[in-house]
Amino acid sequence: MEPKAPLSLFCLTSFLAFSSISILLFANPTVSDPQTRFLDRGCSLYNVTRPAPFFNNLNDTFAEIRSKINSTARFATADRARASNPLYVLFQCRGYLSTSDCLTCFTVAAAHIRNCSAANGARITYDGCFLRYETNNFYGETTALGNFGTCGNGTASKAAGFNQTADQLLRDLTVAIPRIKGYFGAVKREGIGGAVVYGVAQCVETVSETGCGDCLRVAYGNLEKCPPDGNGRAMDAGCFLRYSDKEFFSLNQTVDIARFLKTGKSSKRKKAIIGGAVGGAAAILSILLLLLLLRHSKKAKKKPQKGDILGATELRGPVNFHYKDLKIATRNFSKENKLGEGGFGDVYKGVLKNGKIVAVKKLALSQSSNAKADFESEAKLISNVHHRNLIRLLGCCNRGTELLLVYEFMANSSLDKFLFGDRHGTLNWKQRFDIIIGMARGIAYLHDEFHSRIIHRDIKSSNILLDDDLQPKIADFGLARLLPEDKSHLSTRFAGTLGYTAPEYAIHGQLTEKVDTYSYGVVVLEIISGEKSNDPTREPEKQYLLEWAWNLYENDTLMELVDENLDPKDYTVDEMKKVIEIALMCTQSSVTSRPTMSEVVVLLLSKGQVVTQPTRPTFVDATITHDGGVSTLDV
Repeated sequence: MEPKAPLSLFCLTSFLAFSSISILLFANPTVSDPQTRFLDRGCSLYNVTRPAPFFNNLNDTFAEIRSKINSTARFATADRARASNPLYVLFQCRGYLSTSDCLTCFTVAAAHIRNCSAANGARITYDGCFLRYETNNFYGETTALGNFGTCGNGTASKAAGFNQTADQLLRDLTVAIPRIKGYFGAVKREGIGGAVVYGVAQCVETVSETGCGDCLRVAYGNLEKCPPDGNGRAMDAGCFLRYSDKEFFSLNQTVDIARFLKTGKSSKRKKAIIGGAVGGAAAILSILLLLLLLRHSKKAKKKPQKGDILGATELRGPVNFHYKDLKIATRNFSKENKLGEGGFGDVYKGVLKNGKIVAVKKLALSQSSNAKADFESEAKLISNVHHRNLIRLLGCCNRGTELLLVYEFMANSSLDKFLFGDRHGTLNWKQRFDIIIGMARGIAYLHDEFHSRIIHRDIKSSNILLDDDLQPKIADFGLARLLPEDKSHLSTRFAGTLGYTAPEYAIHGQLTEKVDTYSYGVVVLEIISGEKSNDPTREPEKQYLLEWAWNLYENDTLMELVDENLDPKDYTVDEMKKVIEIALMCTQSSVTSRPTMSEVVVLLLSKGQVVTQPTRPTFVDATITHDGGVSTLDV
């Protein structure tokens, strides 16, 4: 009976929503304008595993948002971050709406977003407001896949001057809004020939000034070709941009953005004069402070931060754990606590003093001073990577010859256990597809969205960990950068046939992000078939998974590749063939022909079949010796 509760709640909410809308709209139609024109909605492909607590949290956070909006706020967040089923909610009204109109827009949004049912994330946009919820913290997100612009159908009157005026207004809003407190501005601009343009730009208040600017620049790119159309709107995860030749906000709500556009010489000159006047005093004060700090530093050594999962934040970087604490947590790195062995070292289960369970990796790297310096800088970089499909680095420890990394713990272990191990055949198709799309999103983030591009170099099923909901989290990213430049971990680690590694990297050392694309394609074939990338115990024609898949593709018998443990009722033939073809596109011989991981995400989520057909991969039937020599190559 549990699923009926959300449905009943939705019906009640919908009734109240539209009752409220009717009262507000018809009570004073000349004043009230909540701008509830629907623009866009998106629902996550993932569903929550426990609907009842999820809907309870959703109801509670929505009520909290409503209370904040009722107190004249135009922006509000509410979360249940520390709950067993975390939830984050963000709502924003355009700055020119009245409190009553803002509440009306929220009521409509809250009712309609529930059509996403038990999806673990959703967002909905109207002219007047924006509502989003996720089970992961997204508050700092600015621009994301799915951003778009829409242009009006009619050409503006007085189009001769309208184009130039509209374009300049959009450019000015892009520059000014990130500098305005609250990230909002509404502007009326009069141009040549009597053209008039009304424009609005807004960023969510939880993003940075830089993030706001980045988002609005993308939005401008989605609108710049709209004029001479009379109106246009651009939407993204962290911002909204709109223009029109018709008034859509009260003129007493306009903002003078001219002063936020100035970067002139006069301002710089004033700063220089002030700087010169106080420079001498500041220099003397700085010297005194420096001497004081140097004296103090000799008396006390800097203590590491206390090891606690909650202490690992984006601002502070990784927590510096005490070695003795990790030693106790892992029972002296006992065999009983050992979770597995990887190319970069062994991994142990640990229980911290606060009861939190973690995974501790003992790195097997060079002990040179350069290696330790690189370790600290890379640990700081990796700890700032925050994505639902990437394992979270919580902290590190650098003690003598010991270099340790502390990660969040994944109780379901790694993907290979579900494909080839004791849990073989337990994943249904939906779970497998969720893993396929989640992996793609995680790798795309490393390649395109993180501020420093990270190439993983070792994507494989044992490096894909699964959380409690069987969602994928990629492990070991960033660690390959710690290896010496003249030695790939592949040359020292493999002494058998190649499976996941792109030929151009394994043989020639050519490293691009397409190396990860190739490996991803191989893992997808493993997920679909339930077979290892190479297995000498299989029949000769099936020993190398990629070659077998390609032969089936050429013979139009792709469905023979599908794991017999999958229920045919859970998928369509066209759907399965499409995913296999995308995997083959990722493994093409030509590096430039392989799609980027961002393109892979779009291909997987798009409807219909793949238009571009894959070309033949390079089949590497090779043995790599410890010095990196290749004995055979079959192309």
